[in-house]
Amino acid sequence: MTGAAQWARGGMSIGSVLDLLRPDFPDITISKIRFLEAEGLIRPERTPSGYRRFSIADCERLRFVLTAQRDQYLPLKVIKEQLEAIDSGAATLGVREARARAHSARDNELAVPSENGQSAHGASVGGPRRLGVVPGEVSPDELRFDHEIRLTRADLLTQADIDEKFLNDLIRANLITPGAAGFFDAEAVTLARTAKAMAEFGLEARHLRAFKLAADREAALVAQIAAPIAKSRDAGARARAEEMVRELAALSLTLHTCLVKASVRNSLGG
Repeated sequence: MTGAAQWARGGMSIGSVLDLLRPDFPDITISKIRFLEAEGLIRPERTPSGYRRFSIADCERLRFVLTAQRDQYLPLKVIKEQLEAIDSGAATLGVREARARAHSARDNELAVPSENGQSAHGASVGGPRRLGVVPGEVSPDELRFDHEIRLTRADLLTQADIDEKFLNDLIRANLITPGAAGFFDAEAVTLARTAKAMAEFGLEARHLRAFKLAADREAALVAQIAAPIAKSRDAGARARAEEMVRELAALSLTLHTCLVKASVRNSLGG
């Protein structure tokens, strides 16, 4: 179904919005969109079942935010103030201008800083440090969490398409842990679906404990590195620590992927 058809039927899904924006913003992720929503920069409607539905205006606001971040390196606080001015009528969104700047930036590599903060000729470009990411692999933005998502047990069973026994097995294996109030987050759905797919190859929940133990060790190492910064009394110390955790976690996932690929290739005699 095309984007226009989805808008006519009451808005686009988050996946469709991702497909719409990705040609101009290759690094955009679903987690990034959820984070911008949590920060109050976009306000998509929700269906009775809790799914987001994005309007044309929502997509244009997203494009405005992403362009301001990429081309002007503006912090979210400033971008939010600009959007509030637009909402109050004191300014205009300037979508056509934003798109023109985006296309111009892509066509002129000298004008766009690279990930290490330099132009195409290596000249240093001003602006805040951007999170490091190995091209084509895990982005730190994917490590942002949607704390607003709270799923009941029934929701999880439905969305993951699993039965009670399988969910109980995952919980007993400590692969999925409900919150204090008994709710689950969005990651639980992805994890349950993945575990179900692996079960088709004969891997039961108890076999997946090895993955959980490895993940816990990696997370502990990342937290240990960031802990001194988090404990600092400097202003913004916690935010810097969280940024470091996301970046290190993303890099560790990329490294893990590379190591698994190499090991599988070796085991197959490749």
